[in-house]
Amino acid sequence: MLQEPLTLYKLILLYLLKRAALPLSRQRICDFILDKGYTNYFLLNQAIGELIDAGLVREQSINERPHLTLTDEGAQTLAFFQTNISDVTKEEINTYLKENRLELLSDISVTAHYDRAATGEFEARLSAKERGIPLVQITLSVPAEETAASICRNWREKNEEIYQVLVDRLF
Repeated sequence: MLQEPLTLYKLILLYLLKRAALPLSRQRICDFILDKGYTNYFLLNQAIGELIDAGLVREQSINERPHLTLTDEGAQTLAFFQTNISDVTKEEINTYLKENRLELLSDISVTAHYDRAATGEFEARLSAKERGIPLVQITLSVPAEETAASICRNWREKNEEIYQVLVDRLF
């Protein structure tokens, strides 16, 4: 009995990823699905896990957060079964994606991560893209891991402001 709703949740996830046409963070997916009341957190995560295991969805880390993308196999599966998703649900997904497009793009177009360098210091690598075109890429070497982590957090929140300061000062 539980299998039918779980199958529907999987189809909803596949449709959401197909319509988004870009990686979506697990958090954004959870927020949307749970806010709409389609299912609960545990069944949602079970559905995501089964989609990943079946190779219909791929998980990757972007900005140290898990993101999901649709695989070719997932798109083919959706093509066969998307008529099982109600038009109301499809419209809710389409509306969500349209209203949140800029935020969703920002999730993947602004990146920040850090690594330990061969010198023992930490390198914070920051970048911002617009429509897939790099606007700025910065690497900062700092002595402490906490500093590198702070730089990455601040970049995600203040990248537009920092980019504008660079442009203003350099041009």
